[in-house]
Amino acid sequence: QVQLVESGGGSVQAGGSLRLSCAASGNSYSSYCMGWFRQAPGEDREGVARIDRDGWTSYSDSVKGRFTISRDNAKNTLTLQMDSLKPEDTAMYYCAASNRRSCRWSNEKDFGYWGQGTQVTVSS
Repeated sequence: QVQLVESGGGSVQAGGSLRLSCAASGNSYSSYCMGWFRQAPGEDREGVARIDRDGWTSYSDSVKGRFTISRDNAKNTLTLQMDSLKPEDTAMYYCAASNRRSCRWSNEKDFGYWGQGTQVTVSS
């Protein structure tokens, strides 16, 4: 099992940047496929990005070119660098882990472990 704790959320103006972190505890973090999801008020949770155990990444079209997902297996951390933020990026952001070798950011059912979330608010 793995436990996940997000940090780094906050309030920023449009065009600004934030860096989210997810600290993982438990065994074999490097074997998990990891992802970031978000949920805006009144909306369904949506996938943002994912990185597999080999470091391959993929992103939703809405964040491609603006967000960067990365992982540090030595420190058991997952990071989401968010640049050129827009008001529509406002949401609760969640870190998630999957036992699958390859997970999909488009399918939250691939992920069995979730953090509690960190709030990101982007003002215009």
